[in-house]
Amino acid sequence: MPPLPDVIGVLGFGQMGAGIAQVCAMAGCRVLVREPSDAAHARGLAGIQASLAKFVEKGKLAPAEREAALGRLERADTIDALAPCAWVIEAAPEQLELKAQLLREAEPVLAPEAIIATNTSSLAVGDLARALARPGRMVGLHFFNPVPLMPLVEVVRALTTQDDVVAAAMAFATRLGKTPVETKDGGGFIVNRLLVPYLLDAVRALEQGVGTVEAIDTAMQLGAGHPMGPFTLLDTIGLDTVLAVAEVLHHESGEPRHAPPALLRRYVAAGWLGRKAGRGFRLAPADGRSGGRAESRPAPIVDATTT
Repeated sequence: MPPLPDVIGVLGFGQMGAGIAQVCAMAGCRVLVREPSDAAHARGLAGIQASLAKFVEKGKLAPAEREAALGRLERADTIDALAPCAWVIEAAPEQLELKAQLLREAEPVLAPEAIIATNTSSLAVGDLARALARPGRMVGLHFFNPVPLMPLVEVVRALTTQDDVVAAAMAFATRLGKTPVETKDGGGFIVNRLLVPYLLDAVRALEQGVGTVEAIDTAMQLGAGHPMGPFTLLDTIGLDTVLAVAEVLHHESGEPRHAPPALLRRYVAAGWLGRKAGRGFRLAPADGRSGGRAESRPAPIVDATTT
């Protein structure tokens, strides 16, 4: 199996970009992060520092290893700084034109053999590959949140992706300590194609008064053996991410079950995105104010290591 590349670029330093940068740095790679926003970069770095501190606290990482990982993280002040990267992984918000623009900017500074990956959870990799001069060097690498803890990576083959790029992506994910599964390009890939309709059904059940948030979560944990209920999972994933995937699925299939429920749209419009926003189905503000029955008795988020 080929070794990990010496230098990896990450486009975007939000929750997913920071997680990807962290696991690459922990694996021994020099990571160049392209994040124009000073505030976003500071948040991403603080998140990595807190995550690494937890690894040390739990005895999973030595203090010296934590410092070494942090030392491998660098900020790319210009797009040209990404020139040494053998891999560039885009981890921007789920907006097609935004992602495509970032990829168009990065490709010309990279070597022709460099591989460009997207961490999209819902958009077609082929649609993004069309933005590139070398679409065969484009592949999907769908990590799961929180990246340092979740073991799966979906390797997404677009119609134009070269065989050697898919093989390299499978080896790359394995070298990072992840378990890769190959999937073809299509709405939701494997996990979200099966998971998101279930989560939407849970929101519809709440809308219809089938049960409270707490009752539905408890029922699915104890009755179906799930490690966490659907509303805890929604808050963990991010309601905006679930909405984006649902819209892609509904656009592709036209099935009513894939249509995002009105309640989910209202939460996203209000900025109640779950754990990352401090407000969601199972999370209420620190002042105790509640938006309604669904949040009347907020429960703590289950540690994502249980998934």
